Amino acid sequence: MVTPDLHAFVRADLPAPPARVLEVGAGDGELARALGGAGYDVVAIDPAPGGADVRACALHELDEPPASFDAAVAVVSLHHVEPLADSLLQLANVLVPGAPVVIDEFDVGAFDTRAAQWWLDQRRTLGGEEQATAEQLVEEHRRHLHPLDRILEALGAHFDFGTPVRGAYLYRWNLGERLRLPEEELIAEGRIPAVGARVIARR
Repeated sequence: MVTPDLHAFVRADLPAPPARVLEVGAGDGELARALGGAGYDVVAIDPAPGGADVRACALHELDEPPASFDAAVAVVSLHHVEPLADSLLQLANVLVPGAPVVIDEFDVGAFDTRAAQWWLDQRRTLGGEEQATAEQLVEEHRRHLHPLDRILEALGAHFDFGTPVRGAYLYRWNLGERLRLPEEELIAEGRIPAVGARVIARR
């Protein structure tokens, strides 16, 4: 779901329309459509697209000329990207020098049993039927996803970036906007970790 907060974060560091923007891991294309409606020339890719306007393509296989994009956006997608190093090399190749990469991530390295248990409790309250324990949920996700540290290490070969800004994310994972404030309060109290992270990288 593209929240107003997420849309504002993405737009804040993009060049002005009609810049050509690559969206990596576009899913159903919701964000790509929003950016297109704002005047951007968007190419949205995903290995398993959920929308007709999203190209079925893995990042490392993207067939575009060098320096053909003015910016890129990756919303909760780089932790899935394989092969990570080759994919980020290709991303660097298709961007113009100085182009921003707007990254919004779920950091599985920060996701612990406290966060998992809170998420499971909220899901069950909402009628979800998840059967996993918090320990199983953490182990499963850590086994399959890249932690933020690994993503940043791979990015560092081709991009400059600042310190990630950490914050709430779990409410966006099949819970809903009304649970954003409770999650933020628990983070502030140190009762669960901030598993969301946002960073701007530059080519």
